[in-house]
Amino acid sequence: MLSPLAATASKQGAYPAALMKKAKELEGVFLNTLTSEMFSSIKTDGEFGGGFGEQTWRSMQAEQLANQISESGGIGLAENITRSLLDAQAAATAVPQVNLQGAYPQ
Repeated sequence: MLSPLAATASKQGAYPAALMKKAKELEGVFLNTLTSEMFSSIKTDGEFGGGFGEQTWRSMQAEQLANQISESGGIGLAENITRSLLDAQAAATAVPQVNLQGAYPQ
């Protein structure tokens, strides 16, 4: 269930800019890790494969692929992170509801 703050921001598509920027950066880090792991499973044995140069090239390729995915809208992780942070903030500042009737309401 969305907090009122997150629900309003989601409907308006207007999350706080600084929070959304950090969430997009985190999504970029996740995508970079994901693409790096994807490329690490490719076998590079052979006459022209392997070595330090290829490792460097693969890491740069993974980084650029992650940047392109992120720049083209990402995978939706940033918006979910932002919404979750807004919900957590709302929950932390909410006044707890106290049942004044005790544990056994009549």
